[in-house]
Amino acid sequence: MKIATLRLPDRTVAVRQDGDTYTEIADLPDVGALLRLDGWQEVAAAADGERHAVDGADLAPVVPTPGKIVCVGGNYRSHIVEMGSPLPEYPTIFAKYTDALIGATDDIQLPPEDAWIDWEAELAIVIGTPGRRIAPADALDHVAGYSVLNDISMRGYQFRTNQWLQGKSWEKSTPLGPALVTPDEVDPTARIRTVIDGEIVQDSTIGDLLFGPREIIAYLSTLFTLRPGDVIATGTPDGVGFAREPKQFLRPGNLVETSIDGLGALRNRAVAEAR
Repeated sequence: MKIATLRLPDRTVAVRQDGDTYTEIADLPDVGALLRLDGWQEVAAAADGERHAVDGADLAPVVPTPGKIVCVGGNYRSHIVEMGSPLPEYPTIFAKYTDALIGATDDIQLPPEDAWIDWEAELAIVIGTPGRRIAPADALDHVAGYSVLNDISMRGYQFRTNQWLQGKSWEKSTPLGPALVTPDEVDPTARIRTVIDGEIVQDSTIGDLLFGPREIIAYLSTLFTLRPGDVIATGTPDGVGFAREPKQFLRPGNLVETSIDGLGALRNRAVAEAR
């Protein structure tokens, strides 16, 4: 099942995708509200509300206001190697804030303060069932589904210090969507790609993750309770602009397409932030 948050002229609404049609799910404003319901899967599956065409739809971030956005850095073996880092013993984690999120076709805002703006295709985990100190064997029971995220990184600010937050949570920089796809429809070796203006710059599979969803969920839930709607970005494969020779960064006008087979694609235009 695929569910999304659809923007309409006067509201947003949680919808289920059936082929080329979106069906409204009750009177719920977004996927986050849906996930907070007991039996949300049954509610979504049984929905028979107003219908809208998928073609041309305006999608919000699939969870517009998650309680937490937790990111794992350096989590694809190939990316760790290209960045010249050793394999980590534990996940490297940092956070984003909801102001960073944009929808599947929204513009990526390029701030004037940093010219080193990079792309990072990522598999996003969306939590469906709360839990603390979750055992790895039980971790996937807490997953509502998966989505696509691009962890657009302002490298100039990121590498000012050894703490990454300041390069990772710029406003209107992080597309998330287009949909939440339930685990039964996700291939654990699905292809993940970033394409810039038609050029493939990242091409890997989510099977190359060093720490997979089980390990990540168990680790993070040791620190704090994971709650419905929380988003976990799991890291990016090799092919980022910072590691290329010469380095390559986003410029106004670039079309950034981020996709994972079976989960859909983000298509975002990079634009200079209006001041």
